[in-house]
Amino acid sequence: MDVIKKYFPGLSPWQLEKFEMMWSLYREWNQKVNLISRKDMEFFYLRHVLYSLAVARVVHFKPGASILDLGTGGGFPGIPLAIYFPSSRFMLVDSVGKKIRVIHDLIGRLGLKNVHAVQSRGERVDLLFDFVTGRAVKSLNTFMGWAGSKISPEHRHDLPNGVLYLKGGDLEQELSGLSSFNSKVYPLSDFFHEPFFETKKLVHLYREH
Repeated sequence: MDVIKKYFPGLSPWQLEKFEMMWSLYREWNQKVNLISRKDMEFFYLRHVLYSLAVARVVHFKPGASILDLGTGGGFPGIPLAIYFPSSRFMLVDSVGKKIRVIHDLIGRLGLKNVHAVQSRGERVDLLFDFVTGRAVKSLNTFMGWAGSKISPEHRHDLPNGVLYLKGGDLEQELSGLSSFNSKVYPLSDFFHEPFFETKKLVHLYREH
């Protein structure tokens, strides 16, 4: 938790309680279902919670904002963001039923009222959102094939509605295949100083208003 408090010192007691609860809940479930890499539990807050919260360094979701976390897997970045933005609404979607069952349990035990989880393939989600998030789910091209049509045209934030995608490595080739979208790449090393973030990026893909 120290790394979360370091970069987000203004968390409320409610937020701190929820973030602290996450570790034991994920450790418990990870012994039964492989939500995240077993060896990663040692770095849970750095590699999963803080990594997810990088989104909050780029945009501050307004009350009532709608966010789709597509291919949520173990609930990242959706669950940390839902704790950080309790007045925004999150839909967490994954095609793997056992993961969604775990997410339902985690949401309930964390007492999160602004999240619901759905088992579905991404292309079958037929709703519009302010933002769609993802974390290294597929190639950007594939992900945008699912997410690109789910962006609401009604912009309410300083940042244009679009996709916020967390991924590592060189993204130049992937972005070159997405010429119908504008893009901005945020190196996470600009926000967080730990070596883990040296190659990690947050990509914002959007169309002009």
